[in-house]
Order: sequence, then C-alpha cells, then structure tokens
Amino acid sequence: MYREAASTLRHSLRRVASSSSALPGAARFPAPASSRFLGSAAARGSCSGAATVTERPASAWRGLATMADGSSRFGHVLTSLPKPGGGEYGKYYSLPALNDPRIERLPYSIQYLLESAIRNCDGFQITEKDVENIIDWENTAPKLVEIPFKPARVLLQDFTGVPAIVDLASMRDAMARLGDDPGKIDPLIPVDLVIDHSVQADVVRSENALQANMQREFDRNKERFAFLRWGSMAFNNMLIVPPGSGIVHQVNLEYLGRVVFNTNGILYPDSVLGTDSHTTMIDGMGVAGWGVGGIEAEATMLGQPMSMVLPSVVGFKLSGKLRDGVTATDLVLTVTQILRKHGVVGKFVEFYGEGMSELAVANRATIANMSPEYGATMGFFPVDHVTLGYLKLTGRSDEKVEMVEAYLRANNMFVDYNKTQTERVYSSYLELDLADVEPCVSGPKRPHDRVALKDMKADWHACLRNKASFKGFGVPKEQQDKVVKFSFHGQPAQIRHGSVVIAAITSCTNTSNPSVMLGAGLVAKKAYELGLEVNPWIKTSLAPGSGAVTKYLQKSGLQKYLDHLGFNLIGYGCTTCIGNSGELDEDVAKAITANDIIAAAVLSGNRNFEGRIHALVRANYLASPPLVVAYALAGTVDIDFEEEPIGKGKDGKDVYFKDIWPSNEEIAEVEQSSVLPDMFRNTYEAITQGNPMWNQLSVPKAKRFPWDPNSTYIHDPPFFKDITPTPPGPSSVEDAYCLLKFGDSITTDHISPAGSIPRDSPAGKYLLERGVQPKDFNSYGSRRGNDEVMARGTFANIRIVNRLLNGEVGPKTVHVPTGEKLFVFDAAMRYKADGHHTIVLAGEEYGSGSSRDWAAKGPMLLGVKAVIAKSFERIHRSNLVGMGVLPLCFRPGEDADSLGLTGHERYTIRLPSNVSEIQPGQDVQVVTDSGKSFTCKLRIDTLVELAYFDHGGILHYVLRNLVKQQQQQ
Repeated sequence: MYREAASTLRHSLRRVASSSSALPGAARFPAPASSRFLGSAAARGSCSGAATVTERPASAWRGLATMADGSSRFGHVLTSLPKPGGGEYGKYYSLPALNDPRIERLPYSIQYLLESAIRNCDGFQITEKDVENIIDWENTAPKLVEIPFKPARVLLQDFTGVPAIVDLASMRDAMARLGDDPGKIDPLIPVDLVIDHSVQADVVRSENALQANMQREFDRNKERFAFLRWGSMAFNNMLIVPPGSGIVHQVNLEYLGRVVFNTNGILYPDSVLGTDSHTTMIDGMGVAGWGVGGIEAEATMLGQPMSMVLPSVVGFKLSGKLRDGVTATDLVLTVTQILRKHGVVGKFVEFYGEGMSELAVANRATIANMSPEYGATMGFFPVDHVTLGYLKLTGRSDEKVEMVEAYLRANNMFVDYNKTQTERVYSSYLELDLADVEPCVSGPKRPHDRVALKDMKADWHACLRNKASFKGFGVPKEQQDKVVKFSFHGQPAQIRHGSVVIAAITSCTNTSNPSVMLGAGLVAKKAYELGLEVNPWIKTSLAPGSGAVTKYLQKSGLQKYLDHLGFNLIGYGCTTCIGNSGELDEDVAKAITANDIIAAAVLSGNRNFEGRIHALVRANYLASPPLVVAYALAGTVDIDFEEEPIGKGKDGKDVYFKDIWPSNEEIAEVEQSSVLPDMFRNTYEAITQGNPMWNQLSVPKAKRFPWDPNSTYIHDPPFFKDITPTPPGPSSVEDAYCLLKFGDSITTDHISPAGSIPRDSPAGKYLLERGVQPKDFNSYGSRRGNDEVMARGTFANIRIVNRLLNGEVGPKTVHVPTGEKLFVFDAAMRYKADGHHTIVLAGEEYGSGSSRDWAAKGPMLLGVKAVIAKSFERIHRSNLVGMGVLPLCFRPGEDADSLGLTGHERYTIRLPSNVSEIQPGQDVQVVTDSGKSFTCKLRIDTLVELAYFDHGGILHYVLRNLVKQQQQQ
C-alpha cells in the first residue's frame, strides 16, 4: 500500500483496487472435459481467490468484477431480455433505461465503455462520477478525464504469454516470501492464449513443409511449450490454444470472440485487452479490444481495473464501394496513411456511413487490425447485419446470433441501415469514398509509407538514390544498376537492387480475408495456365491464420496452383510477418552480403520496419496476397506493372499484370461456393483436441513452478526478488550518463528485437557459454521467458542507429567515461557496476510498433532510469511507467539537438521523495553538468500511473495490495 507520506493522494487512487471480471461464456463447440489447456472455453476453471481493495475494508471486496450478480449501483436499470418464443435470454444493464438523451449521441465505442462502467459500478472501484464522466463524453473527453475500465477477458500470444506466466509464477514465489498465500496470484478474468509466434519458415517449397516446420517448432520450443502447459493447469481461467492451430487474432475473430457474453444470466458486450498490438482486429466484428503492455495485462488478469484517459473519437465516414481489382489491403494501406496524417494517437476511430454495407467483416477486420500502424487505440466497426452474417459464416449457432442481435438492439448498440440513424457526435471527422482507393503497397521501411502501384517503379528508384532514411538507401548512382551473377545450387542465377528474395503470404491482417486469399489463388492459377514460374531462389511461403483457409483453398481447387509456384503451406502462425522468416539460402545470402545488394521482401503483413523481416533484406513491402504472388512472379519490385511484362508465357509471348489479375466478380464467385460454415466448425472442433506433440508434453503438477537454474528458456526474473512490504517511493535521477541517443521512430523492434540472435552478440555469447549451439539459438522472441537473454538483447537490433556513434549502424554505444565503443549491454553493465544511473535521449514516436513488454523490462534491467523523447507511442509509454522507468517529453519545438545536447553530458532529474507532491503531467527540470538545463513534461499521465511509479511498477503495486488485504482480514 502507499506509505503514510503518500496518503494524501486524491480519492481517484482509491479505486485502483483489484477486481475480477466475467467468467467465460459457454463453449461454442464441443470439447472434452479435460481440454482446459487445449482450447475449450467450457473447460476453464472458475474464479477463485480474493482481490484487494485499496484503502477500503476487506469486506468491501466483490467477488466478480463484472458484477454479473446484479449488484451494481445501477441495479435499477437491470432489465429482462425476452426471447421471441417465450422465456428470456437473461438480464442486461439497459442504457435506454437511464433516460439520458446524451447517451444516444455518444459514439458506439464510448457506449461500450459506458455499459462496462454501469455494470461494474460499485461506488469505490468505479463510481457514479465515472459513469457521469462517460455519459458527458462530449465535454469531459477534451479535459483528458481519467476513467477505469474492466474488460471481459485478456488475450495473449506465446511471445508475450510466456513472460506473462513467468511473471505470475515469480509473483507466487514473492507472495510466499512475503508470508502470504501464493494461490492469490491467479487470473480472475478469462485469459485466452494462442501459441502462434514460434513457428518459423525453415522448410519451404515442399509438400511436407507443414509437418517439418511443426516438428522443428516443437524441437526448439519444447521447454517453453511445457511451461505454458504447466500454466494452463496451475492457473484458473486460462485457455491455451496449442501450436499449429492458427494466428491469435484470426482465432479470436473466427472462434474466441463472443460479441455478447451471457454469464450467470447477465448479458454484456464482449471486450478484450490483448498483449499484442493487433488485438484491435476484433474491433472489425464489433468487439471492443485493443493492445496493452504485457505487464498491464498481467495486472488486469489479477483483477486490476485498467486506468485510461477517456479518449477522443474520430468519426471516419465511408461511402461508395471498392473498384474492380482493388483489395482490402489497398484500402487499409490508404486508411493508414490518411489517419497517420490526421493524427489519431491515443484516440478511438469509429467507422460509419453507407459504405459500411459494402464492406465485409473480413475487410473491416483488415482495417481494424492495422490500428497500431495508424496510431489509434481502436478502429471500431459497430455490429450490423453484415456482422451477423459473418457470425453465421464462421459457425456460430443461430441461437447465439439471435441473442447477439436481440441484446444489441435492445441496448441501442446495433446499427440498422434500414432505419434512420441517430446522428453521433465525434471529436473530428474524416471521409473516404471507397471508389477512390487504388492498388498500392507500403514501404520500404514503414507501414504508413504508401506507394500507388502505378508509381512503384519511380518510387523505388527514388529510394535507391535518396540518402539513407525511411525512404532512402543512399546507393551511389554508378552502383544502382549493377547485376550480380551467382550460382544457385549449380544453376545460373542473378540478383540486383530490388530483387525479391522473400515472398510471403502471411499475417492475420490478410490471411483472415477469404477474398484476398482466393484472389492469390486465382493469380497463381492464371499464371500457371500461362506458363509463368517463380525463380527458385525466391523464398516463397504460405502461412495462413487458421485451418479454415486451407479448407477453402482446397475446396476451390486453387491450393495446387499456389503449390506449383512454391507457395506451399508451411504452418499456421505469424512466421515472416514477425521476423520468423528463417534463413535465406546460403548462395543467396552470400550474393547479397558480398555485393551489398538492397534485396526486397514482399509480404502480406502489417509491419515492415527495418531489420524486422530478415537481417539481410533491407527493403520490405507490405502488399495484398495476390500482389505478393505477382511480385514473386516478376522477381523484382523494380517494375511498372502497367507497362512492363511480368514474364514470358509458355508460348513465348509477354505476360502482363492485367493477364493474371482476377476481377472482383471472379473472386466473389469462388468465395460464394468455397467458404462454408462447416469449415470453421470443423477447424475449431479439431483444435480443442490439441495435437499429439502437444498432448504428450510432460509437465509438473506443482502450483509453484520448479525453476531450473540451468534453463536458457525459462528463468526466475529478478523483478520481485527484493520486494519490500512498503513501496520505495519516487527517487531522483542523479548525474546519469546517456546510454543511447536516438532520432525519430525508434520502434520496439529496435529496443527489443524478436528475430534471430547473432552468434557474436551478448545474448549469443551467453548461450554459447551455456552449451547452446547457434543452430539452437532460436529467436529473441522465443527467449522472452529468460531475463538474462532478454537483457542482453535489449537495444540489440543490428539496424539501430545510435547518434553517439555518429551515424554508425549497429547495437553498440559509447561508454562516455572512457570513450570505449561497447555493445549496449556491456556498457550498461559497466555503468551499473560503477553505481551510475543512465538515461536515453530520443526523438518522435519512441517505442512505436509491437506492444512488447520487454522493450520496457529490458531498459529497466540495464539500469535506465528515464527516457526523454519528443513523443512516445501509447503502449510503450505505459509500459515504461509500469516498470518504474520515468518517461519525459521535451517541450514542443525542442529536442536534444535544438538544446545542444550531445549525449556526453551527465543528467540530473530531481523528483520529490513524497509522491503526493507530484502531479501527472507536471513540468520537470532537467539539469546537466555542462550548465545547460531544460524543462520536460512528466508523461505519467494519471493518478493511477503515479501510484504504480510510487511502488516501483504496476506488478509491485498489485503484490503489495494483495498482501495488505491479508493483513486486513
């Protein structure tokens, strides 16, 4: 709990007590009773244990945070929802029954926050004032009012799920050391974890690629998977979907998403916080969901309500329909560019307008998926008839769909385009005529750098000659046209700048969309019939997000054409999109490195940051699946598809892009006959059974995990080793050295890479010292359960640019006292050994990209006390606070360069030792030993975050609250 000195914190802090949330609804498909860890929603354990109320008597605690027993302060609006044929679906908290005209004008997305607040209003964690603030959104949102939010569930993938369960296991040990019950560390709300980030594109262009890659996945990750299986049995309310089942967001869309819960007879909307930033994909189905940091999700699992600033909402009106030949991928890349330009960081985006009736849920989900790329917290599509059709298509029962519609209509949360729409109020407005969207790609280094397909050749040449930047490679003119000839397995081959070496149909963003997947198959079919081939040195792959994709590609007869071009099924997982692209062929790799070739990857993913896809591939373009196939056939991104042929057909004639591109009518015809509800039902019935490799994993049955000190995958982290019963309180940063100085757009991939571990890196050396051979290094992402590896992997991206090194690229820095150039980890350890604090200087958008908690955990373990940046990405800023690292922003118009900061100064940031003397967002003075001083804004944004910082982090806060509860009983 807070120290006595901090007891004057305002009442808002009192509601940061822990709570619990909804029990899961019934499983949609049958599953064995023993399948809690195999994927059955029905088989999750019931809520158990108790939660804590901060500064409240223990008797005030409520058992279920969703108040599914009807005990909310708003019980008077609890209303029966009758079934058409008699009886009732259940009861619900009625928004219309509040009889407040302001509610009708609220954006639908804000109504979801309102419903949750009303249902959970208990007078201390969520108060009537919170409810009023949400109802009065038009006036309160501009004031950045803080509200608590309780989601229905939490969603994890294995890269973020392993460290989350490691933390929970370590917290159980810490509870025991503090003399309390370790069993209190148990998820109090449903947790869904899908293992999808571990499979790599090792084996491609082979009929047995799927089985071979899964075997390698288990060989590499057996220890991690066994740990996750232990977690599924040691913790209640935890559902784990095993490897080989699909990509988390596609599984969420097709299977896990409830849209409406029915828990103990109480109906309420589905909502989810996920540890992957693309959790927003579920917004396309009318489920409110967004990404949070792993540590924030862990606190939410343990009953902690999420504190958030009531967001502004951008209304995005869609009209018209997409032209023939234009895909959902083209649309989302266009939307991303528009919204990045508008500025939507920290905001909700809500889509509406007559164009919605022309937009399938799969297309909506594609747009919602890339919310992180355009910067929004959510890209929300309210439920309408199109949504209901999708629920039926994906195998949800008629009764379930009828209940969803009845509830949302009754609560005025359903959009019926056949009726006059109540005008909703938005913070700002945008509009797009879908007919204006044109085919495009995005790259070569950022998702929002859209390039119209017709401009691609000119843009590529501009990128070659531009100086090194997000849109430039700085290739001298005399080297731009060089051709490198090499031998590929004894065959003559050649590459040049722009040659495609990776072509991957990958990622939940697009593989969840039947129209673009079938479109890719039709391109392959037309190409095969014309006699086109893909160069054998291009690494081609197909990794869809669920088995349903395989079923409809096979039924349509199109999979065989993809196979012929080398797009064989290699696995069900994220693969290339997250950097699990596997190794390039040795001949290709040598040709690239020996000749400094700017090679290209084309992928149907959502991220293309430099160094993410493959260390040797510097130009990465996001494109629709059909375009991935087209570029693979062309063999280069240096092509004008309108003017230049893709290749020569079997008759010796030139074949052009238009010759292989299917019409929307062709795609729709195949989709109508090939995508069927039974495919989804059968797919998800199968995953509840697990698979033999998963089912045979042997795991301990102990409630506390038996740590193996020799493990290089799972290691007891140091975060809670020395936790004290009382919080340490704020402390000043004294005479800190600058560990790193960055420019703009440093991503979480730069801070904590997920890809391969170089042999000569600190992490590689650590593994070698412990007998791990390079072939078994796996990836940084797979090693996130081991803090020793991850600390060494912090700031280890080989493409990172540290300005202390005057533009040199690589994971090193200058140890300021000696002037030595060292790996970042080695320099940080030397600073720590000498008792010195460190800080990081950065530019705009620091921490953009994936919502990985290790991008905050790693710097904390390196001894970084503060990050001073021009701006922060939303989730990463929250993660820094959650790990006790101070985020500060330069004043508008100022940065390190304008202030004349070289990074060789020593920095002092004075904070009061009494947390009650600190205000969220206040000015903070930074003083250097060079005589320069400047003022920054403290980016601890809420009183709740201030409480976390006082405790040294959010999980420390939760632990102390749980112990405090025991003392009160």
